[in-house]
Amino acid sequence: MTEWLTWFTSMENTKPFVLVLFFITFVGIILYVYTGKHRSERLESYKNIPLTDEDEPSTHPEEQSK
Repeated sequence: MTEWLTWFTSMENTKPFVLVLFFITFVGIILYVYTGKHRSERLESYKNIPLTDEDEPSTHPEEQSK
């Protein structure tokens, strides 16, 4: 039962495991951000935020649907 716990105490086992875990998490975040039509439309609307004036109406897709 405790053999798998002692496997983690060895640094030569833990480092590759954590590397693979972080890589899978990173790829998952990238896929979440860049897939999906609604998400890509929302990200495209954010690219001009620094250039817009405060007085202009919002062009945010979620606010237009309200």
